[in-house]
Amino acid sequence: MQDEKGLNGSYRVLRLVLGDQLTMQHQWFSSPSDEVLYVMMEVRTETDYVWHHIQKACAFFAAMERFAQELVAAGHHVLYLALDNPLNLHSFASNCSRLISHYNITRFEYQLPDEYRLDKALKTFCSNLDIAWESYNTAHFYTSRGEASEFFGSRKGMVMESFYRHMRKKHGILVSGGVPVGDQWNFDQDNRKKLPRGHRPPPPLHFDNDVTSQYARIIAADVKTIGTINPANFPWPLDRTQALELLRHFTDYCLPLFGTFQDAMHTGEYSLYHSRLSFCMNTKMLSPREVIDAALFSWQESGGGIALNQLEGFIRQILGWREYMRGIYWMKMPGMEKMNYFGNDRKLPEWYWTGNTRMKCMKECINQSLGHSYAHHIQRLMVTGNFALIAGIEPSEVDFWYLGIYIDAIEWVELPNTRGMSQFADGGLTASKPYAASANYINKMSNYCSGCHYNYKARTGDAACPFNSLYWDFFDRNRSKLKDNPRIAMVYRLWDRMAQQERAAILTRAQECLDTIDNL
Repeated sequence: MQDEKGLNGSYRVLRLVLGDQLTMQHQWFSSPSDEVLYVMMEVRTETDYVWHHIQKACAFFAAMERFAQELVAAGHHVLYLALDNPLNLHSFASNCSRLISHYNITRFEYQLPDEYRLDKALKTFCSNLDIAWESYNTAHFYTSRGEASEFFGSRKGMVMESFYRHMRKKHGILVSGGVPVGDQWNFDQDNRKKLPRGHRPPPPLHFDNDVTSQYARIIAADVKTIGTINPANFPWPLDRTQALELLRHFTDYCLPLFGTFQDAMHTGEYSLYHSRLSFCMNTKMLSPREVIDAALFSWQESGGGIALNQLEGFIRQILGWREYMRGIYWMKMPGMEKMNYFGNDRKLPEWYWTGNTRMKCMKECINQSLGHSYAHHIQRLMVTGNFALIAGIEPSEVDFWYLGIYIDAIEWVELPNTRGMSQFADGGLTASKPYAASANYINKMSNYCSGCHYNYKARTGDAACPFNSLYWDFFDRNRSKLKDNPRIAMVYRLWDRMAQQERAAILTRAQECLDTIDNL
């Protein structure tokens, strides 16, 4: 990478590359030009809008630096403004304005951001420029920003399954003559197995990266972060070569049982059969197409060794859910970030930041998140998200935590998952029912309840698992908004059949849990 003293000063075009646009496959990079200057920057506007996990912050900075080096090696001119660079003005607009003036730039270009706030900021910046400017599609996703909106039109409900089938047909994935391979669109019913006792998943692939320089400047800048890190032995992939290696590891060792155990949770097993490719895809080191193509190839080459439910479950997460969430995000922003269907206003318990709770499931998932900056979708949805939902936590509190703690968390994917799928704050726009569950579900899908301080079978009393009473309390206090939902009619029938004394005891236990929520 060049510093400003090493730049030739004859540039006419300034191109901004964001930290989640790390792909050489973009049209920009087909051939170098001495008239084009690429700028990448570490800015406080990005480090400070939430409390990021220290591993997330280091991963983004290290991956950005490696990509900048890759661009230079390919003959491009790159200015990298690190966090501690004295010329860094710590906002995209301020830095770009200074460079445009300094080099007499006549044209500014950028790739469309994936986040609404950056999209708005860059549009505002460009509207005030007195030079030519242009924005480009990132050419990363299967869909355009508005495709989901066009597909759903004016429908009240926007069920992911219908969008997923549309995507399968449109792109010819696991479809033959318009009919799904295996005569089923969805094999989810086969993908809900608990990890058997004694079963050992393949060990996760970790990389031996060194992020001590990135870590040092983050600490020196006094950036507020959460979680833990060993900067001299950093396990996450930081460039395309490592991302491809992780993809190969997944298709070779994890895909054969991915679907079966994709919902399973187990102490001491943070990775299980999950790919952990979301950071690579969300930074664009890998494209969703090549990930799906690799999985399809592995399935075809296995000669029946990989069952269809394993492959379909994985493809559904990427071609279905990932593209669907992005479409809903662009369809409903900026209003989505204010959605709060239940009017929840409770603060997030302090132990979400420390893991210091007697609920073993919460302790396991939170400590795993603090230690690895990662949790899989069921841990996020049915443990940490489930508790926040039934306890009535204000959605912006939940957003702040999820957006900061996970290495793959970028607002376009975090916000619709949290406000929609997890917290039902959109009132059923993306999910047909709230994903609320008692301890019975957690026990069914994990070994977390074994040895817990609380009794997962009990609803009342000091030893009763808080999930149980809070589950019934959630449905009781939100009855006016949920009673007509056909998918949860059974819940209210069961509640109404309970003796009045039992219902009162459950609600009393729930209130005790809420009153002492920071000490559970």
